[in-house]
Amino acid sequence: MQHSSVGGPHHDQALAAAIRALGSPDFPAAFARLARQLLAFDNLILIVYHGEQRPAVLYREFTDPVVYLPMDSEYLGSAYLLDPFYHEHLRGGVEGVRRLVDVAPDHFSRTQYFKAYYEQTTLLDEIAVFAGLGEGMTITACFGRDRSSGLPYSEEDIQAMTACEQMLTALLARHWHDYQPAVASSPSVTPLSERLRDELERIQQVRLSPRQAEVALFILRGHSSVSIGLHLDVSPQTVKVFRRQLYARCGISTQAELFAMMMPIFSRLTAGD
Repeated sequence: MQHSSVGGPHHDQALAAAIRALGSPDFPAAFARLARQLLAFDNLILIVYHGEQRPAVLYREFTDPVVYLPMDSEYLGSAYLLDPFYHEHLRGGVEGVRRLVDVAPDHFSRTQYFKAYYEQTTLLDEIAVFAGLGEGMTITACFGRDRSSGLPYSEEDIQAMTACEQMLTALLARHWHDYQPAVASSPSVTPLSERLRDELERIQQVRLSPRQAEVALFILRGHSSVSIGLHLDVSPQTVKVFRRQLYARCGISTQAELFAMMMPIFSRLTAGD
C-alpha cells in the first residue's frame, strides 16, 4: 500500500478541506480523507473517552463491517476497561500518535480479552491519534488494518503519521473543543479495583484483598508477572503468590475463567454511566 507524500498537492488540498469543515458535520469525513494522504487504513473510528465512564463513538468508517460488530455490545459495554488505548487516556495529558503494539502490556495478545474481542474484529494493527479536550476527556482517532488488507503498518506509515501528529491532534481538538458528554455524571473517586471487590463480594460472595483485586485487573489487561511486579514494586515471585491466592479465592484455575467471572461484574460497574 502506498501513501501520498506529506506536503504534496493532494495533501494540501485535503488539509484545506478539513480546515474548512471544522465545526460542521462534514469534518469527520474530511479528517479521514486527510489521514488517507498519510497512510492507507481499512477502518477508522473516532471515540471520546470521559474519565472512566463509557466511551462514545463519534464517527466510524470501514471496508469490512465485521470489524465493528463487537463494538457496541462488547467494547462500549465494558471491555474498554481492559483496552490499551483506554489506559493511555487514563494516564492523562496524552497527545499525538500511539501504535497499539507499543502501548499494550507485554502479554496482551495472550489475554482472553484479545481472543474474545480483538480476534473477532480481525484487526491486525492499530494506530491512534490522541487529542485532549480537558475535564478528563480524550478524543482518539483509531486507524486500523484488518483482514481487508491483511497487512500491518510499516515503519514508513508510522513515520508519516508521527510527522503530522501535531496537525492531526490540533484538528481533532479544535473541532470538538466544546464537546459535552450526552450524559454528564460525576467521575467515580473510588478506584476500579475497590469497586470490583465490593461488587464481587455482593454478587458472588467472593472477598478479594486489595492486592488480589489489583493483580486480577493487571492479569486481565495482559501484564506478565514481571510487568505486574514492576507496577506494584514487588518481585515476580510475589506476584505469582498473589495470582495463586486470587485463583483459589475465586475457585478458578485459568485466565479464561477469571475473564468469564469478571466481565459481568464490569458490565454492572459501567451500567450506570
